[in-house]
Amino acid sequence: MIHFEWPWLLAALPLPLLIRWLVPTNMPEQQAALKVPFLEDFSEGETQILSQTQQWPLLLAMIAWLLFVIACTRPQWLGEPIEQAVSGRDLMLAVDLSGSMEEQDFFINKRAVDRLTAAKSVAGDFINRRVGDRVGLILFGTQAYLQTPLTFDRKTVMTLLNEAVIGLAGDNTAIGDAIGLAVKRLKNEQANSRVLVLMTDGANTAGEVSPLKAAELAAANHLKIYTIGIGADEMIVRSFFGNRKVNPSVDLDEKTLIKIAESTGGQYYRARNTDELNNIYMRLDELEPVKKDKQYFRPRSELYFWPLSLALGLAAVIALSKVRLS
Repeated sequence: MIHFEWPWLLAALPLPLLIRWLVPTNMPEQQAALKVPFLEDFSEGETQILSQTQQWPLLLAMIAWLLFVIACTRPQWLGEPIEQAVSGRDLMLAVDLSGSMEEQDFFINKRAVDRLTAAKSVAGDFINRRVGDRVGLILFGTQAYLQTPLTFDRKTVMTLLNEAVIGLAGDNTAIGDAIGLAVKRLKNEQANSRVLVLMTDGANTAGEVSPLKAAELAAANHLKIYTIGIGADEMIVRSFFGNRKVNPSVDLDEKTLIKIAESTGGQYYRARNTDELNNIYMRLDELEPVKKDKQYFRPRSELYFWPLSLALGLAAVIALSKVRLS
């Protein structure tokens, strides 16, 4: 169907008539330089030619003005309503970019990769599956930054996540600040739909707010936090004296992450490899969505340029006719 965005502009249609009625002509009849006292002096054929010459530009001008006013009302073609899947959940993802995330203790297609690369691969698929959720992204290191506010545009969130690099927010880990930032961004949203998924491979070593204090603030604002501890338990390191096993996750503060999750009604998960990390995100997919009224979107196509083009074309014809007559 056709829809006019600004139909009130149709009130401008009689504007030329009002101007003609209110504004006097430049040359009153009594001051005309040439007077024709007797109409009979003109032959009948000449009278018809003069009348037609005067009338058709006026008719074209009226049509051009009508088309111009219609273009100003911004006509649009509305398509059929399209239902949008909306679950009502607001999901914030917080990803650790500290220096320890460059540890290459994960494997993708049998190739060793750093922790951040593995997190991007799995979290990207997770974001893509969150149809109907508003997703946001927080990146944290020494400081916490809101990289993407809550949005239905999952493609943009994935793009910005993939562009993140280790050390972008500093080499330390401000877990408490990341939680505090999430609380600030989600506190005004629906109470039973706020979720934070926080992924880190270390302990809180920076920031102004302690993680447990931030967790108390999150619980008071009904923010549920799911924490993920990332990093392998053991890793073979080659040295001059041979191979030896080390624990690359020795700095992971699991106790604090467990307390954060439990105090907010969430859960703590441990990801030692890519498969475990993927399984964790598959479990998070089972978060029960909040029921919301259906939302519909009607695609719009602008049509104003059609009447506008015709109006300009008629104006050009009138201008050319004036040049010829002169």
